[in-house]
Amino acid sequence: MAEELFSGLNPAQRRAVETISGPVLVLAGPGSGKTRVLTHRIAYLIREAGVDPYSILAVTFTNKAAREMKERLTTLVGPGEAQALTVGTFHSLCARFLRRDIIHLGRERDFAIYDSDDQERLMRRVFRELNLDEKKNPPRVIRARISSAKNELVSPGEFARLNHTYPDEIAARCYEHYQKLLRESNALDFDDLLVEMVHIFELFPEVLEKYQNRYAYLLVDEYQDTNRVQYTLVRQLAGTQRNLFAVGDEDQSVYAFRGADIRNIRQFEQDYPDSQVILLEQNYRSTQAILDTAQALIAGGGTRTHVKKLWTQNGAGTQVSLHEGYDQDEEASFVADEITRLVASGDCSYRGCAVMYRINAQSRALEEALGRRRIPYQIVGGTRFYERKEIKDVLAYLRLIYNPYDSVSLGRVLNWPGRGIGERSESELFRWATELGVPVFQALRELESDTPSPFAARSKTTLLSFLALIDEFIAARAVLPLIELIDMILTRLDVREALVKDYDAEEAQDRWRNVQELRNVATEYRNLPIEGQLPIYLEEIALVAEVDKMDGKADAVTCITLHQAKGLEYPAVFLVGLEEGLLPHSRSSDNREKVEEERRLLYVGMTRARQRLYLCYAFRRLSFGRMSISTPTRFLSDIPKELIKQPKKRGTTMTPQTSMFTGRSGHGGAPPRSPASAGVRPPRSAAPTEVSFFVGQPVRHATFGEGVVKSSRLVDGDEEVTVSFADRDRKLLASFARLERI
Repeated sequence: MAEELFSGLNPAQRRAVETISGPVLVLAGPGSGKTRVLTHRIAYLIREAGVDPYSILAVTFTNKAAREMKERLTTLVGPGEAQALTVGTFHSLCARFLRRDIIHLGRERDFAIYDSDDQERLMRRVFRELNLDEKKNPPRVIRARISSAKNELVSPGEFARLNHTYPDEIAARCYEHYQKLLRESNALDFDDLLVEMVHIFELFPEVLEKYQNRYAYLLVDEYQDTNRVQYTLVRQLAGTQRNLFAVGDEDQSVYAFRGADIRNIRQFEQDYPDSQVILLEQNYRSTQAILDTAQALIAGGGTRTHVKKLWTQNGAGTQVSLHEGYDQDEEASFVADEITRLVASGDCSYRGCAVMYRINAQSRALEEALGRRRIPYQIVGGTRFYERKEIKDVLAYLRLIYNPYDSVSLGRVLNWPGRGIGERSESELFRWATELGVPVFQALRELESDTPSPFAARSKTTLLSFLALIDEFIAARAVLPLIELIDMILTRLDVREALVKDYDAEEAQDRWRNVQELRNVATEYRNLPIEGQLPIYLEEIALVAEVDKMDGKADAVTCITLHQAKGLEYPAVFLVGLEEGLLPHSRSSDNREKVEEERRLLYVGMTRARQRLYLCYAFRRLSFGRMSISTPTRFLSDIPKELIKQPKKRGTTMTPQTSMFTGRSGHGGAPPRSPASAGVRPPRSAAPTEVSFFVGQPVRHATFGEGVVKSSRLVDGDEEVTVSFADRDRKLLASFARLERI
């Protein structure tokens, strides 16, 4: 019977399954079969060691992982035994425990659990009752501070004692009142589910003893992602019998922004001196070429408690490819073209391809490139670019300017950014328009006359002010180019300030970056007649959005952020935007620990690939409305050049001095310079079978002036050169254009 459970397990996996007593730390490299080890160990406990499934507790990182574990165990041990197991996330398990034991804290068992929206509404009530200015103290920022405090098990009283500045005092008052209102409502937020369970275990030892006696065996997945309160819960539950089986990988710890503490896994052996450590190093997912590249990357970082040497029997595989795009659009076009090639050749399906990036704003160029080529795709774990709230809000103004009778757009922006038009006034406006039998915008016009209306003087003044603003935008549309019209809207509405008020600093910055990306798209319409720019822009955006509406089960390319990609795998993976400022992110560049987490994030992305891995960056990138030269990420310098298929440098002779692949350790020093900026790109020798102009080459035309080459290709015996001039891009034939190389 035991041999059946061990079938297909390698020696390290088998050792992990059989080691059932005492604390065990399994350091599982990516693709090393940790889920198989977890499920087979539980099956071994039940079928071979005679352990009652009622006494086994397994903690997973997601509800999806919990469901999959239960399904696998149903096959391995049968539905009855699987049903007796306790499997779930920290939050789901604590909610279940609190339904029984929260009465020890003087609380009712029928407590409500507040989600994010509930919490935000409650925090706004806190602000009203404390008479606080939301503009000076954004509620979301305060709520984030409270959440962080709870994750560190800091109570309202302790928070007040530890923090002494005026903003801290405001946060402390909000924290105390927030908890008071939660209690009055008999409600817990997500953080409270864990915190209150810790409190019960601390204050009522007999309750803790009950759980310790019941759960003789505790298994915890993704241990590297535990925060302080989760770590405390594990220590409490494993306190007496100490049969703790923790599975994780310090090389894949990427959730510090959620409170995860990498020290929890690094200090496991200090916490449990008698623990056994088992390394899972055989990889079942990737080729050796991908593993060698990923291991070179992660080895360039700081000290690791245990170094894993990943290996596979999947063969050497295809060499990892590096690609430099001229800008983010050419980078996206390369990805789309390569996916088309892979699918056409039968090497991969659309479903087997994934494109991964650091921030959501990077998806815009990708979505458009895939849409133009009619490649089906899906945005996973996030909102599609043109469906993000801040994008839809700005687009709603543009749609209203183009068609003032668009009542959906009018309703969306009537009170965005906030101008004091409440839900009651909005409802009354729509009701009144129906009563008059006119469009909502016409109803606003009626307010300019003496027509009796249901609005008080103040509400009427506010609505007329909104009408005047829209009229101003409509008038500007007739004379301003699209890009200037958008700039006018962003300035008059003070959109950036509105985002800062509504979100914490990091989220506001990301949302503002998305708005700037929308603005960047508008630059592509600058050469059209002014009267045609806005309608064509809106039409093409609508078509892009329509491409998004696809069946989730369809054969489609996956576009996903690196954080969201953890735990997934694909035959072909494209990692884009591998540049300083994006990866590592600019917010992390001045902090060594954060830089190393960014390195681990890239490692996670690379190890999602099974057969093919593409590393992509752009020579220059448009960001916040400015085009600037990019620098390839410093992490690439830790990968020996022989592991990477070097990019075809159109017109560049790569030398050891200009190559980014120096094989250096990556500790300290300045980030590597872009090959494009590190030296002059000499043109290729003229030949009838090769192009003579290269991307990025500065040129001069007798009529159009100076420009930069965007692309070059052979067409019907001639060379077609696309050049970006000051006014617009032009396609020229080299034999006629007489381009002068600068």
